[in-house]
Amino acid sequence: MKPTLLVLAAGMGSRYGGLKQIDPMGPSGETLLDYSVFDALRAGFDRAVFVIRPDFEAAFRERVLARFAGRIETALAFQTLDRLPEGFAVPAGREKPWGTTHAILCAREVVDAPFAMINADDFYGRDSFAVLGRQLAGIAVDSTAYCMVGFTLAGTLSDHGTVARGVCRTDERGFLTDIQELTAVGRVAGGSLEGTALDGSVVVLTGREPVSMNMWGFTPRAFPQLEADFREFLTVRGGEAKSECYIPMTVGSLVKSGQASCQVLPTTSQWFGATYAEDKAAVQANLQALVAAGDYPASLWG
Repeated sequence: MKPTLLVLAAGMGSRYGGLKQIDPMGPSGETLLDYSVFDALRAGFDRAVFVIRPDFEAAFRERVLARFAGRIETALAFQTLDRLPEGFAVPAGREKPWGTTHAILCAREVVDAPFAMINADDFYGRDSFAVLGRQLAGIAVDSTAYCMVGFTLAGTLSDHGTVARGVCRTDERGFLTDIQELTAVGRVAGGSLEGTALDGSVVVLTGREPVSMNMWGFTPRAFPQLEADFREFLTVRGGEAKSECYIPMTVGSLVKSGQASCQVLPTTSQWFGATYAEDKAAVQANLQALVAAGDYPASLWG
């Protein structure tokens, strides 16, 4: 069974200031999502599912899905605040989305094969899709042997502000043992690197740590596991106005409890993305360099 690409594209990109999922970046007007689908096709994926908000379905179909017609099978799933497990309701005043674990769960009715989960607004690179595609091609649909592509922290920072990262610890075989969600990761006075843990403590970093950039490999067996974790999250923090259930923390919980394993896959690809609007020029320059090197055609879709 060929793997499916699951793309999380429901976020507004609040720090960026707009819908960067459909912002042209490539030399022929390609979005970063175009490059992900192009690389996924080269890696053997045959279907792409996009999790979006219902209110920009028309724009997404016109400006994104139309490019893929006849190239790859596509489907849409919708993330809304009220798509909650039975017994839970949206608290008064809640406007913020529930996070990446919830976004994946919103696609459970349309994903029935091993799948890669990515963000719509990140560039992951050809080798990243190749290694993840190979891993997923050999996995049973009911396996709980999950995986993620790991990137080096120092190569995922922005020159224009802090970022949030899932910092990973692995064993000698390259399997995830722990993952720590850090916010406000960036350089501080003196050039050192720090981040803030969810409990507010400051964590000093080297920059060499492997981090999750939300490039995960799962099977459909993950959906009930994710729902159970999301239920626990809602029970404890569902009444908060801005709390989110992050997939790195969910996977970390599954690993710690012995419900799943997660292999961290190395890659030769360089991640980059546009966290802030000021990052766009660097993203465009990086894409131009990859085109000049022959990694991509000047026009992806001809």
